[in-house]
Amino acid sequence: MAKIKITLTKSPIGYAKKQRAIAESLGLKKMNSSVIQEDTPDILGKVHSIAHLVTVESNVDCE
Repeated sequence: MAKIKITLTKSPIGYAKKQRAIAESLGLKKMNSSVIQEDTPDILGKVHSIAHLVTVESNVDCE
């Protein structure tokens, strides 16, 4: 499967608790932290719901 790199670029402070929980569930704990996740419908739905807080790079090679 394809991989995507998700980076938290904006603080979730001041947003709904649900959005903060989604960022935590993706593995994003601090500003500018990045995770590499599988490109699944579940992950893409989470990313879509916090799209204003993150940047996404597709087709990332993981080592």
